[in-house]
Amino acid sequence: MNSALVLVIMTCLFLFFGYSGVPVAFALMAGVLVGTSLTPISLPSIVGQMFNGIDSEALMAIPFFLLVGELMTSSRIIIRIVNLSQAMVGHFRGGLAQVLTIFSMFFSGMSGSVSADVAVLTKTMAEPMKREGYSPAFIASLVAGASTIAALVPPSIMAVVYGAIGNVSIAGLFLGGVVPGLMIGIGLMIYSYLFGPAGIKRKRSSFSQLTTAAREAFLAILIPIIILGGVLTGWFTPTEAGVVAVVYILIIVLPLLNPSHLRKLPHDFIQAGVVFSLPVITIAAASAFGWMLAYLRGPIVVSEWITGFAGSDPHTIMFLLVALFVIVGDFIEPIPAIVIFMPIVTVLTDTGNISGVHMGVVLIITLAFGLITPPYGLALLMASKFLNVKFSTALKASLPIYLIFFATIASAIYIPNVVLWLPKKIFPESVGCFKSPAGMTYICPGD
Repeated sequence: MNSALVLVIMTCLFLFFGYSGVPVAFALMAGVLVGTSLTPISLPSIVGQMFNGIDSEALMAIPFFLLVGELMTSSRIIIRIVNLSQAMVGHFRGGLAQVLTIFSMFFSGMSGSVSADVAVLTKTMAEPMKREGYSPAFIASLVAGASTIAALVPPSIMAVVYGAIGNVSIAGLFLGGVVPGLMIGIGLMIYSYLFGPAGIKRKRSSFSQLTTAAREAFLAILIPIIILGGVLTGWFTPTEAGVVAVVYILIIVLPLLNPSHLRKLPHDFIQAGVVFSLPVITIAAASAFGWMLAYLRGPIVVSEWITGFAGSDPHTIMFLLVALFVIVGDFIEPIPAIVIFMPIVTVLTDTGNISGVHMGVVLIITLAFGLITPPYGLALLMASKFLNVKFSTALKASLPIYLIFFATIASAIYIPNVVLWLPKKIFPESVGCFKSPAGMTYICPGD
């Protein structure tokens, strides 16, 4: 059968089953199995590709990052972070909206999971905000927007998957996502200050109150520092950093701050394992789906279309890939999208002579944006469900937030140092820099 027709059948089956409520992994495999039956590919080959897709040491970081978030949330130690956020920005206009955004920045540095951020932000902040008169639609839109920061700042699970599948420096992706993540967070705070509900005016925290809140949250704040610092210094791989963070919580944070929670640890481990099963089975299915697309020459066709229009101009290539991933992100979750389309991205990254870290961060921002756009919009869908508000109403409230993402994506594309400045300063090897012959400075591509 014609390869193009097989591609169309596979894609249509995936979308049909996906929108019928079938889990993404099984919807992908439905397309793969039908595609396999129409080609000479054997089923054992497909099973082998599924295992190859998850046979990566870097992916083992994900369950430990998820466990860090679960331990901090279930033990209620995360409330200390909320109190610190309150002391820092609670006196501003729209105080609780500001607190929510700051809190999300802190928690994103612990879990790396957008879904975990949505659940924790909703559970922690929704009721206090409702009591102060914030509309459920505004809360849902802000929760969804703020939760996407977890896709960018360390220890982003999207960055781990992108780095593992695309052979890109995970440490570089971690560092490259920090400035765009801060841009989104600051943009949300400005939006809440200028256009959000006023909330209740609070008295500015005294220096003593601020230092007390910081001291109480200090042990928790060290977690992202341990993870990022260990990876950047070369002491740990991302997986080892996750293990060290878990051990730090188990032997220092919990015994000192909430020792009674230690007997509930089996539940936390089981919960993290259950949550990890979702991305790992999806990665396996997406790997098989992507391999079938490559066999059917799909990546070559798409990359030829893009290079035929853009040539080798890096800005145009990135802009067209962003447009593609905005559409893809509306229908497919970020992790399978990364796995399936990585062959296309790799070819176009080489064609445009683009840094792998630069391309990766731009596409991760784009996929994070897809989590708050229709018709799928997983983060916005979750937030609206938790707050019992119609998806369409939450979507309308989210429209102004889109401008923040447009500005961040455009800045990341056309001002490369938005992404590359921090990696060049802290870990230059991650973006292809090398020491000058004098050995005193680094020479970086494009400088």
